[in-house]
Amino acid sequence: MNQSSIFVLLILLVLTTVLFAQQKYEPTWESIDSRPIPSWFEDAKFGIFIHWGLFSVPAWGPVKDVSIYEKYAEWYWYSLMNPSRQSHTQFKAFHDNVYGEKFKYQDFVKDFNCEMFAPDDWANVFLQSGAKYVVLTSKHHEGFTLWPNSQAWNWNAVDVGPHRDLAGDLIKAVRAKGIRMGYYFSLYEWFNPLYKQDIHKYVDTHMLPQMKDLVTRYEPDILWTDGEWDHPSEVWRSTEFLAWLFNESTVKNFVVINDRWGKETRSKHGGIYTTEYDLVHEANATAMEIQHPWEECRGIGTSFGYNRNENLANYSTSEQLVHILIEKVARGGNLLLNIGPTADGRIPVIMQQRLKDMGDWLKVNGEAIYGSRKWAKSPKVTAATKIFFTTKGKDLFVICTKFPEKPFVVENIAQPTTAALLGVTSAVKTTYKNGQLTITPPPVTPANNPCQYAWVIKLKDALK
Repeated sequence: MNQSSIFVLLILLVLTTVLFAQQKYEPTWESIDSRPIPSWFEDAKFGIFIHWGLFSVPAWGPVKDVSIYEKYAEWYWYSLMNPSRQSHTQFKAFHDNVYGEKFKYQDFVKDFNCEMFAPDDWANVFLQSGAKYVVLTSKHHEGFTLWPNSQAWNWNAVDVGPHRDLAGDLIKAVRAKGIRMGYYFSLYEWFNPLYKQDIHKYVDTHMLPQMKDLVTRYEPDILWTDGEWDHPSEVWRSTEFLAWLFNESTVKNFVVINDRWGKETRSKHGGIYTTEYDLVHEANATAMEIQHPWEECRGIGTSFGYNRNENLANYSTSEQLVHILIEKVARGGNLLLNIGPTADGRIPVIMQQRLKDMGDWLKVNGEAIYGSRKWAKSPKVTAATKIFFTTKGKDLFVICTKFPEKPFVVENIAQPTTAALLGVTSAVKTTYKNGQLTITPPPVTPANNPCQYAWVIKLKDALK
């Protein structure tokens, strides 16, 4: 990058900062929704989700005969205690057999010791994966916090269990690698007596002080809330909090939020819209055309928290994960891919392997992912799609999740100045006529194959 380009970028950064600083946001959804999504998020494309907590001790959930939401190992306590859950019988049978009927969930804290947690090693795994941001569960629905917090006295990772500021240690290590980091935070807590008895007092004296402490203490790049579905956003005082976040907090110019701020807010209010295993609640999100910055979150397996009951068949392959990333980015979204560490602080080796494979693919093809945008003229993406498109400036990237065996046509573009397969120096043969570009697949052999899983042809200046 030359000096003039650097100067232009600096000017744009200053102007963006000034615009954010000048805007005053009111505690209404109309005002909150008017805040632009910080551009770094749409450029990042790929993040790592981390579900880690007391649920990582039993680390168990059913893998068949229940819906996707019922497989979540991080819902162990709730599923164990709630007979109305489809999975309750399976959770209870496992718990009673392994721990005994009288064993309380709270007692798992003694085994949440995290003695093998090495934040620098985790950060290296994330760096190698090609992820540009990380989101850690600071507090899941069980109410146990991974940072020292007075509202969660004797129910946090410093007072009990590992006696360590897990959230603080990780954010230092991750940021040292140049990766952004934020936190997941559950608005509600399943069995907090105050939540059950007086929701307004819970919000005023417990939830809001916790969130402000988390933001003030660590200055996160992302605040990813969840557990909003019990009450409308007015009860959670969401717009009031967000007005503080965007007007007064130290992260006001760069923090990204999601859309989980009340039972009525998903895909309607907040910041980025969120899908989960391709669902928005029960709706099929893959059939939606989402005209807003959005993010798909999912596990490598069928659970977010580590699930010892899963086997190889329950895990997505590296190829499937690369294809999921491509599909989300081509549709204008990000992928937040979850890992579930063990109670002693290890990232399971199979998860490390999947992340490394994704990173290896991104080393070759990241130009088509990072900083890219959805192509407005792209054919509609379906389950049968094998050719995807992204854009960056005037360049069009053609991403093939199956290597093309014969020539194929790309329509509605200008004649590119060059066509090249990323990772290979030789040009790709093309012919152009009447707005149609015919691409002849380049000769690729095991000796010169630049990557696995998917291949990218860059069409330079095809979007004049």
